[in-house]
Amino acid sequence: MKRIFLTCLLAAAGWLAVMPVLAQQAPLSETVAYGPDSQRQPGVPKGEILKYTWTSKVFPNTIREYYVYVPAQYTSQSPAALMVFQDGHTYVKEDGDFRVPIVFDNLIHQKAMPVTIGLFINPGHHGNELPKDPWRADNRSFEYDTLTSQYTRLLLEELIPELAKTYRLADSPAMRAIGGISSGGICAFTAAWQRPDLFHKVLSHVGSFTNIKGGYVYPSLIRKSAKRNIKVFLQDGSGDLDNQHGNWWLSNLQMDAALKFSQYDYKFVGGTGGHNGKQGGAILPQSLRWLWADVVSK
Repeated sequence: MKRIFLTCLLAAAGWLAVMPVLAQQAPLSETVAYGPDSQRQPGVPKGEILKYTWTSKVFPNTIREYYVYVPAQYTSQSPAALMVFQDGHTYVKEDGDFRVPIVFDNLIHQKAMPVTIGLFINPGHHGNELPKDPWRADNRSFEYDTLTSQYTRLLLEELIPELAKTYRLADSPAMRAIGGISSGGICAFTAAWQRPDLFHKVLSHVGSFTNIKGGYVYPSLIRKSAKRNIKVFLQDGSGDLDNQHGNWWLSNLQMDAALKFSQYDYKFVGGTGGHNGKQGGAILPQSLRWLWADVVSK
């Protein structure tokens, strides 16, 4: 009886020891409220949003819209940081889940991130007319989920050079970030994985690291490949998709474990939400503060 009692005491002590860790890892609710950094604040200069249409040669016979955010603090005297977003339409909306222009305005004003040009790119669509719903652009999955250099070439050979005709951009990869939601999230990781000399910072919301077009291989590649000089922020919810392509939550947990194993500079925030931008949008200011901390702290 004494041995059984002692065993129970030790087990209880062990459970108490891990309880703080479990509390730290407890998933956040997707109903987290927006903080002040996601809302317009008096006295904060407002950046400008410009909208364009682009016909690509890298993805022949496709057309897409893209948006450019120019902060009020930008001048050609100093090179600006650059942050690219896939599915730009959802990130650029001021009344959407992410509200990036508002968050950028507030964080740049606070000097919590550098003066940053935002490039918000919609996926391509075949033909001469834009789709009524950008989510339904017929080239989206091919561009975002395919693990080739083609989308990165769109950035390198077409859109970033076009942007550089008007704005002075920093060359250092530490001053460049890329992000996206779902398939746009894995696309962001692919761009940085392939070209860490171009993008140092990755932001993925409910990223599709599943077998849509082979993306499930990344946890293994991260473990077996030479470490890239990239900084990665991942967000996902335990209620994410589970279908024939895989389980999004489990795939993001695998990414978390692989990045930890290979000692990357990364952060994973898990929640209870589904395949949407609610939690990612609510924590966007904190995400960007963390991503850019290595730049603004110098």
